[in-house]
Amino acid sequence: MAIFRLNHAVLYVRDVATSVAFYRDVLGFGYTDGGDSFSGAAFLQAPGSTNDHDLGLFQLGPEAAASGAGKTTVGLYHLAWEVDTLGDLSDLATALQEAGALVGSSNHGTTKSLYGKDPDGLEFEIVWIIPADQLTPADREHAGVTRLDLDAELAKYGRDARSGVGISR
Repeated sequence: MAIFRLNHAVLYVRDVATSVAFYRDVLGFGYTDGGDSFSGAAFLQAPGSTNDHDLGLFQLGPEAAASGAGKTTVGLYHLAWEVDTLGDLSDLATALQEAGALVGSSNHGTTKSLYGKDPDGLEFEIVWIIPADQLTPADREHAGVTRLDLDAELAKYGRDARSGVGISR
């Protein structure tokens, strides 16, 4: 018996409509009622997903304080969503930048990552994984985290390079 993937995440947010708009318009999630819709909640589905929902949002209201996780309390740092192609990662970098939600990017050697924050300041990661048959010794031996040069990665692998793991084909 073993866990093999994350099925969905649920976030507490100040305003469901604002959060739905962000996850829909910036990250491309689709809206679904999840079968059990009720006031103050929304269920979203990632593009191409077969889950009934990948993200649940529950409204707390405008008076809700910011999360103290990692600053003053324990809690979740972030969730990471995988994209299918390196071009998808590039497109999302642009969308996050335009929305003022891109807070960082990293080269982890075998993975290339963007970091963003939603309207409530909750951080997430978007990752593209180098296909195993394209990994170089330098990729495998990459130590630590360095700056992501997305243009160089696109030149090296191409926009249509598919992620190495995690996507059913």
